Amino acid sequence: TYRLYNFHKVVEFLVISAKTTPLSPQVPPARCALFDPAFSAREAAALRELGLCLLPENEEGKHGIEGAATLFYMVHCGKALYNNLLWSNWSPAALSKLVIIGNSFRGIEERLLSRILERDYSYIAKVLKGVEEVALPSHPRYLDTFNDTSVHWFPLDKLQELSPEVWDFVEEPMYQDCEDLEIIRKGEEAPAKS
Repeated sequence: TYRLYNFHKVVEFLVISAKTTPLSPQVPPARCALFDPAFSAREAAALRELGLCLLPENEEGKHGIEGAATLFYMVHCGKALYNNLLWSNWSPAALSKLVIIGNSFRGIEERLLSRILERDYSYIAKVLKGVEEVALPSHPRYLDTFNDTSVHWFPLDKLQELSPEVWDFVEEPMYQDCEDLEIIRKGEEAPAKS
């Protein structure tokens, strides 16, 4: 999980999920890794107390799944985090084991000029034809939390239909020309909470 924003909503989500999700016994809390550069020391301690694993450093979303099926909960994260995650897992074999709950990739495509999408977020642009996406239904209580949120997965057969040149491009994203990066870079301080 990356960029959780409101800590109290996160704890509420975790408690409700633990009580109602049939997956809970199958995914032990210690297998759930979290990171948000804005976590305070108290918040980090509370999450550890719940048995969750906190990633030790800001990976900027560059988290490889190492062959294991992995769900990423990345609601309202910056586009660069999604792009970095895709880059870190840039192969049909790895992407086919990835599920992302987060900002709609189709929405990103609709809101950005194609030249900006291809220049700054090339991995999102390249995978659009290989991703399946289903929007989460809106809920009046959580309009500000789950708007524009979708579940994304990458069927192996769709990924294998992409041009071989798509997979040849493996340059690490740098974002030098990006005007609106929307992530906290490694070594930067998180903004103070209000």
